[in-house]
Amino acid sequence: MLNIADTLHAWCREARPFALATIVQVSGSAPLPPGTSLAVNADGEAAGSLSGGCVEGAVYELCTQVLEDHGPPARARFGYSADDAFAVGLTCGGEIDVLVQRVDPTDRPHLTAALDEIAHGRPAAVAQVVDGPEDLLGRTLSLLGDDGAYEGTLRGENEDRAVVARTRAQLRAGRTAVIDVGGDPDTCPERLSILVHVHAAPPRMLIFGAVDFAAALSQAGSFLGYRVTVCDARPVFATAARFPYADEVVVDWPHRYLAATDVDARTAVCVLTHDAKFDIPLLALALSLPVAYIGAMGSRRTHEDRDRRLRETGVTTAQLTRLNSPIGLDLGAHTPEETAISITAEIIARTHQATGLPLSQGIGPIHRPDPTGPVPARAARTAA
Repeated sequence: MLNIADTLHAWCREARPFALATIVQVSGSAPLPPGTSLAVNADGEAAGSLSGGCVEGAVYELCTQVLEDHGPPARARFGYSADDAFAVGLTCGGEIDVLVQRVDPTDRPHLTAALDEIAHGRPAAVAQVVDGPEDLLGRTLSLLGDDGAYEGTLRGENEDRAVVARTRAQLRAGRTAVIDVGGDPDTCPERLSILVHVHAAPPRMLIFGAVDFAAALSQAGSFLGYRVTVCDARPVFATAARFPYADEVVVDWPHRYLAATDVDARTAVCVLTHDAKFDIPLLALALSLPVAYIGAMGSRRTHEDRDRRLRETGVTTAQLTRLNSPIGLDLGAHTPEETAISITAEIIARTHQATGLPLSQGIGPIHRPDPTGPVPARAARTAA
């Protein structure tokens, strides 16, 4: 849904009914994750994509039918058929389950409220029933803010409370995912599958060291949807003019800034100073924090010296396994721009628990279940 949030926001504000087709389950190799949507309004205008073209025509027809007939939500499955190469399906060999439903914004003001929050760059989540009793299929409620109130209802207070608790957890984690709720007679007796569409604050990339590599990395990180901070203790180098793609440039000792700022399980820490007086206290602290990625620049000799110094400060072997040093994948990078690609490629691979190997050398599906949720889209930051 959030891949077309801007369009849905405009249609909701204009009170234009539309049909919403959403991927609710993926099996095997499929191009896009659960939560991705395609929508069609009464004028036949379409927004979004579910497969990069393989099944768009068939889904468009389903949307048109549901919209015109005012019918109940419907689920459809699309997969590759080896027996009929001309059948509608995914050429990549995977399968997707799609929920198609009619949405009238006047009946769901909470959806407009959530899209308003998203348009202004604030956290919000929409919980959508994708499997369960027929009368609940497609129902939604919205959560505004990490710990804010919710709007809309599924059936009753118990069901809503159970869904809201899980939705808040997904919002804090910054992950769009399908969750199972219910089966408890005292809270939510009916078992429901809920697709939680999450728009969280963008994850942070903390770059320490106001060097040329940091300028290129800040641009690459911004492109990937991170909120980028560049920090250096030297005011002559740490200037906004040198880092136009950074969201903020901070003049402070790196370890002192890291101790005072907010980080979470999606934060990437990139240490580019390769200067022991900055690196050692900074990395000793970073390796004790629950962040997603920690990398440090330097030669292999620098790494060996850094490893020894960190151990002397009390950093454990288990903690040191979290340190990616020398930073980046082996791409043969030389320029700052190439190095930035090397570093961000490693961050992506670590984030999604992938190998970083060429796809031509791998086996099995190219698209695998994502353990962390979708990579944040740059478009989601335009109003931040």
